[in-house]
Amino acid sequence: MYGELEGCGLEVIDPSFADCLIGHARVERLWTGARWSEGPAWFAAGRYLVWSDIPNDRMMRFDEASGHVAVFRQPSQFSNGNTVDAQGRLVSCEHLTRRVTRTEHDGSISVLASEYDGKSLNSPNDVVVKSDGSIWFTDPSYGIMSDYEGESAEPELPCQVYRIDPDGSMSVVATDFVKPNGLAFSPDESILYIADTGASHAPDGPKHIRALQLSDDGKSLGGSRVFAESTAGLFDGFRVDRDGRIWTSAADGVHCLNTEGELIGKILIPEMVANVTFGGPKRNRLFICGTTSLYSLYLAING
Repeated sequence: MYGELEGCGLEVIDPSFADCLIGHARVERLWTGARWSEGPAWFAAGRYLVWSDIPNDRMMRFDEASGHVAVFRQPSQFSNGNTVDAQGRLVSCEHLTRRVTRTEHDGSISVLASEYDGKSLNSPNDVVVKSDGSIWFTDPSYGIMSDYEGESAEPELPCQVYRIDPDGSMSVVATDFVKPNGLAFSPDESILYIADTGASHAPDGPKHIRALQLSDDGKSLGGSRVFAESTAGLFDGFRVDRDGRIWTSAADGVHCLNTEGELIGKILIPEMVANVTFGGPKRNRLFICGTTSLYSLYLAING
């Protein structure tokens, strides 16, 4: 274990994790000043990262070329998870408006989802875009449980997982989660991984990532299994690298899980981590959203 920043370091649990690391690379703290950082999304064409600072109702922007950090959008409707679609557009989950939106190239905002079956969504949390253009998102109730990350309200729908087709039609793809949270596809898109953070408000609730098999048409989910249980707090947001390993947030930093769901190593961060994403020209830089700060680490693998 080593590191230059206090409380930061690398923990190799299985020798295979060492192959993911660059010997002299260290965790860098790029910026601090948030209340709850979430939803990092990398924009390759502009070489910048956008992420959410939920309680401060703003999105932040890190410019890789200059290292400068500034407010990207405020108010942000208490945005949480973000991603980038194949056309380079920002897709966001908004707690306050209880909707999923897309920022168009001209800066206008299109509403992709705000209700289902005539009822308001809870508070869309995290989102991923599949190669066919469909958008998959989770909808737990965190943003309406208090006024800290949104606005207190009674839920109108169960906590579910949804898919939005390119034609705008919307369907429920999973109903058996307590608090569906982060999600990501396997490299071949045959599996959708979804975190369940039900233990956040129920002591015996789930704190794991499940692996759900996609159907042959790629539009629905079939068999499900628990992929990995968290050993430090909860799994929140996560990403999958090109070899199928999962890099997931945890209470003590970032956990790396191999394709069998085994914990092979950790990136230790001195505060709770909520989400991560890969960036940089080669997608070999892991950006890490700690509670108050943005961190990064160069790796020997690619996202």
